[in-house]
Amino acid sequence: MTKLHNGTWVVIADGEKALFLHNLTDGADPHLEVFREEEQDNPKDIDQSANRPGRMPDTGQGQRSALDDTDWHELAKDRFAADLADILYMQAHKGQFDHLVICAPPKTLGELRDQMHQEVSEKVIGEVPKTLTNHPVTEIEEIIKNDLAA
Repeated sequence: MTKLHNGTWVVIADGEKALFLHNLTDGADPHLEVFREEEQDNPKDIDQSANRPGRMPDTGQGQRSALDDTDWHELAKDRFAADLADILYMQAHKGQFDHLVICAPPKTLGELRDQMHQEVSEKVIGEVPKTLTNHPVTEIEEIIKNDLAA
């Protein structure tokens, strides 16, 4: 017996893309259908950086140390998790779902958990700490069914 109910929302996310699916059947034989996609344009950090990292004087004559530059790619991933949390909050507030399963890589899952409103958190019935964004829906159904089996 799984926790997956008819109408449960399943969100498959990574730092750049999110798929919203809903279960049309039950947990024993889930049938998920994609009803929304969110994606952000997030080029590699090197493509987003303005120039090379800065340098500062170091102790010792003529020595200079490089400064760490901002990782714009990672910042955009974190921002995407916050945006996703906002979308989930708006939909939960409208009563669009009662149960939610979130599938995301551990780092994204943690960021999403930090950003999630309590109204959404209370509806989470399961988490799958895996990257599933490029898997076919039939594989996602099987993975979720196995991971949520009680």
